[in-house]
Amino acid sequence: MAYNSILTAASNTDSLPQTIATAAKICAAHDAHLDILAIGIDRMQAGYSYMGLDMATVQIALERAETDARLVEAAALAAIQAETPSLRASVEALSVQRPAVGEVVGRRARFADLVVLPRPYGSADEPGAEAIIEAALFEGRAPVLVLPKSGIASATPERIIIAWNESAEAMVAVRLALPFLRQAKSVSICVIDPPTHGPERSDPGGLLCQMLVRHGVKAEVTVLARTLPRVSDVLLRHVVDQNADLLVMGAYGHSRLRESILGGPTRDILEQTLVPVLMAH
Repeated sequence: MAYNSILTAASNTDSLPQTIATAAKICAAHDAHLDILAIGIDRMQAGYSYMGLDMATVQIALERAETDARLVEAAALAAIQAETPSLRASVEALSVQRPAVGEVVGRRARFADLVVLPRPYGSADEPGAEAIIEAALFEGRAPVLVLPKSGIASATPERIIIAWNESAEAMVAVRLALPFLRQAKSVSICVIDPPTHGPERSDPGGLLCQMLVRHGVKAEVTVLARTLPRVSDVLLRHVVDQNADLLVMGAYGHSRLRESILGGPTRDILEQTLVPVLMAH
């Protein structure tokens, strides 16, 4: 597997230059093409009727969404021009109603090898950011590289930590992270408080380590006790202690009103992480 087709999507210009700059680094390292979705969100809820709402108001909402999409498109084009001339990139502007964001982003994410997005939580949330990342993960089934505000230091992370809990989601994330894992100088398979009666009780993380070594990955296993109330806190402290450049983990969620909502541990990591997180579902 290689990252030949990289996608990012945005409904706001605030974090777009940083995201495109990071995606451009990865494209240069992997000789990849960058696709950018510039989204304007019509926040009128389809299927609902509002007292006193006339067609002029609906038209204004549609025009505002189209204007927002063009503003994001212009910012994306400017960010592309600021990068290396060899960057192969395309920008598509579209306006969609809020309930359709998942469908639009999910469909495009299915055809991407990697989706690069900013962290969706914080004081400066951009409209639709949470819907975009959930669509890429749960509907697009794509690996998503979630960036902190600082972006990514290098397109080839040297020290990577894998959050391993034997789950199918974690296994998917590991497989989709192989292009990064093969290039890293060290990969730590982090197992926190392994179950005493689990299938890997005699050798936590051993089979995964064996598989990765056969792929040429410089991997080792680290077993940690749960010394803090939340597993996410233990994991994030380990990331800081190891001065890691990237965290790889499975993404967990549950369905609510036909939307995929990021689960507690996943959300905790994304709210607090200071390093990029590659996750998949």
